[in-house]
Amino acid sequence: MNEGRLATYRRMRDFERTAEPRGDGTTGTGDRFVVQRHRARRRHYDLRLEFDGALLSWAVPKGPTLDPAVRRMAVQVEDHPLEYADFEGTIPAGEYGGGDVIVWDRGTWTPGEDDTAAALEAGTLHFELRGEKLRGRFVLVRRGEKQWLLLHKRDEHAEDGWDPEQHPRSVKSGRTNEEVAADPEAMWRGDLPADQAEIRLRPSWEPPSDSELAELEGLKSKGTWNLQGHRISLTNLDKVLFPGRDGEEPITKRELVAYHARIAPVMLPYLAGRALNSHRFPNGVDSPGFWHKQAPSHAPDWLSTWEYPGADADDVQRYIVPDSPAALAWLANYAALELHPWTSPTSDVEHPSWALFDIDPGERTSFDEVLTLARLHRAAMDHLGVVAKPKVTGQRGIQIWVPIEPRYTYAETRAWVEKVSRAVGNTVPELVSWAWTKTERHGLARLDYTQNVLNKTLVAPYSARPRPGAPVSVPLEWDELDDPDLTPDRWTIRTVLDRVTTTGDPFADLLNHPQPLPPI
Repeated sequence: MNEGRLATYRRMRDFERTAEPRGDGTTGTGDRFVVQRHRARRRHYDLRLEFDGALLSWAVPKGPTLDPAVRRMAVQVEDHPLEYADFEGTIPAGEYGGGDVIVWDRGTWTPGEDDTAAALEAGTLHFELRGEKLRGRFVLVRRGEKQWLLLHKRDEHAEDGWDPEQHPRSVKSGRTNEEVAADPEAMWRGDLPADQAEIRLRPSWEPPSDSELAELEGLKSKGTWNLQGHRISLTNLDKVLFPGRDGEEPITKRELVAYHARIAPVMLPYLAGRALNSHRFPNGVDSPGFWHKQAPSHAPDWLSTWEYPGADADDVQRYIVPDSPAALAWLANYAALELHPWTSPTSDVEHPSWALFDIDPGERTSFDEVLTLARLHRAAMDHLGVVAKPKVTGQRGIQIWVPIEPRYTYAETRAWVEKVSRAVGNTVPELVSWAWTKTERHGLARLDYTQNVLNKTLVAPYSARPRPGAPVSVPLEWDELDDPDLTPDRWTIRTVLDRVTTTGDPFADLLNHPQPLPPI
């Protein structure tokens, strides 16, 4: 293989971080093609044709189609190694093309010209595809230096109105992009045989089965629920914890228990291995709640706990460490509505693995102003080269979560966040107050860097908040800050599961991206 053809591909990637194959001389068949559906900053499809020891590659934003009346833009990109034809998995955030990839279609191809290189040079390449989704005669026609048009000829395989988005599953694994993104515990190694390619990065969790959910629904006001081998004693299941909003029915403890169990596979990566502070509302959110940290003596034996070795005699000694869907269901029965994990793991409690920015609106702060502040954080992260993502709080604010290497003290992390926060705040001084008390802020927002302290926490991704309708704190992609329909409490425990199924978890890439804090 001509090593020079892969020089650009290799220069653009850090193979210490990405699972993409480097390309080490695998022998091909000469006639393979693959189309990969790739959700990076923008969703697109990558058409790749094996030729002369590498994969010719075009990014097709709207995807190839069998509709002969449709012309698709196709942008030629760098050649890829042959091993890439089998790549399915996630590219870490911050890496070139960061996002999730599936093998959307694959098969063989035949060029329509005798001299493929000459046809490419001339700017018109006819070819036939024999895939599981794409079949028939296609043509690529160059319309610029890198811009081409891709179209399907009107042949026996042509189909008017054929839309690639109606065929979303991988021909390799049967998974959708959303299912790949929602499973950050797995990384696909394209340089390994298929039976060895999936590498488990961390424990994974399964949601409750339909029969387990049916058992919960069938319980009377109290009873024992058997969830994934754990027996959970449930009480007052029909007690209203959240009033409804917008004419909806109120939300009972039974519904919260079910939500905690169902969201667990997505939520637990932010809780497992971390001490938990919980905000409990035994009488519902219309009555005052209270913070609870100490693991209770009546907790079941299977519930994981951790004894804090640095606790003083009058401090909390033992914390709950949620590590299963059953643990989250038990916490819901305990009326722990808000879950706040420590930012450092119990295995290295003095060194946080998250740096947190908290945009705390004042009484006069509009959500448009919160968005202005969040977008300024986006610009700051881009300027610093830091991978981070925002999260609506489910109440009024937005937080920015930054995954960091667990080698900084809390003091160092807090100092770094403060410098960034003050730089952001100084660009819009009319929106921000640095006063400590709310009365002194005169209704302005505070950029609260003080949360970066041991045992001082922010609400977990996908945790409910104590408000009517049970709104949820939801991770976002940066470009969602520009969505005119965005509100800080847009999703509730009744709607966020649909979002996760459709779009995956935007924070998933952050879980595998510890990074140094750049000097400021």
